[in-house]
Amino acid sequence: MSRRVLLVDDDKPVREALGQTVELAGLHPVLAGSFIEAKDHIRPDFDGVVLSDIRMPGKDGFALLDYARSVDPDLPVILLTGEGDIPMAVRGISAGAFDFLEKPCAPKDLLAIVRKALKTRALVLENRRLKAQLTAGDAASRMLFGQSARAEALRAEARAAARTAAEVLITGEPGTGTAKVAEVIHLLSGAAMRGFRKLASASATPESLAAAFADARGGTLFLDEVAGLSPAAQLATLELLEADPGVRVIAGTYRDLAGEAGQGAFSPDLYYKLDVMRVRIPALRERTEDIPVLFRHYVAIACEQAALPPPDISADLLARLMAQDWPGNARALMNAAMRFAMGLAEDAPGAEQGLADQMAQVERSLLIAGLQRHNGNATEAARALKLPRKTFYDKLARHGIRAELYR
Repeated sequence: MSRRVLLVDDDKPVREALGQTVELAGLHPVLAGSFIEAKDHIRPDFDGVVLSDIRMPGKDGFALLDYARSVDPDLPVILLTGEGDIPMAVRGISAGAFDFLEKPCAPKDLLAIVRKALKTRALVLENRRLKAQLTAGDAASRMLFGQSARAEALRAEARAAARTAAEVLITGEPGTGTAKVAEVIHLLSGAAMRGFRKLASASATPESLAAAFADARGGTLFLDEVAGLSPAAQLATLELLEADPGVRVIAGTYRDLAGEAGQGAFSPDLYYKLDVMRVRIPALRERTEDIPVLFRHYVAIACEQAALPPPDISADLLARLMAQDWPGNARALMNAAMRFAMGLAEDAPGAEQGLADQMAQVERSLLIAGLQRHNGNATEAARALKLPRKTFYDKLARHGIRAELYR
């Protein structure tokens, strides 16, 4: 069972007395005298509970409760109230507090509620651990790389699509990898042990479509760039979908299929038949923090395929890669990684970038690295980088970096 108790009270004697009570009960108190001191301890993986006074100078216990729930809605927060503050405590329960205690409170009453909250917290964390074990080795984790919030959202969308048997429309810019996402959905689905057939829509005929549906029966058929289907092939696809429910169709497109359907350039009936579930692949420029992860992965693949020793990848190169817009997305980044692995350093992208932009990207990568090393704890990361807290937070805001993504 979890044993940590974050005790927050601006009154030092009260804070220390609470800490002693908790410690004598075999628990581990963590003392904080204010909202600012307490907030850096509150993370989604915090394996304890929070016990906070309501009335404190500056940001009070309600502010701490709101902050804790924004970080982790399942983190138990127990509020301490003074005499006559019961209406405030009831307000806290309505806002999501686990429970409340009126000061002064008997040690046994305090410990009973704290232990109940700790058991609740332990169950939440154990359920999360088991869920993480189930998803850690799945196809989405193995094949869809990235540590950004957008990358995680993409994996979640793929998993959600896999849980149904409905048709899926995968959208994204050229080079984002619609075929790979389609394969992930297939591998996560109940049809994973059956066939996964790909068909280039531009060359599809009614006859080749009928053959593909027959080959994929019981499995999945992926129509690559479905907007390329001819009018006759669109009609055939619609008829086959309605006649053969034993085939799941996943379609990918880089074009505005809704717009083309609205203008009559694509069959509206087929569009609505395919657009039951939608998975959107974000462009690389929307998740620049994933570029180092993807680049290292592609370099490792290129070196393995060519039996080459893995080269050093400098922070300067990664910063220049992150500064690019990458209109070719993952495919273009993969090509750059292959050239780099083969020693074609002069082809490294971003060489034409100005000094100011390169310095900004280097700073961004250092800030992210600092947060990663300290599990998203901004205070510790700022201290390690020898920056004042305000300066550090200003830099995070300037570069659009959210510390909580690295916890």
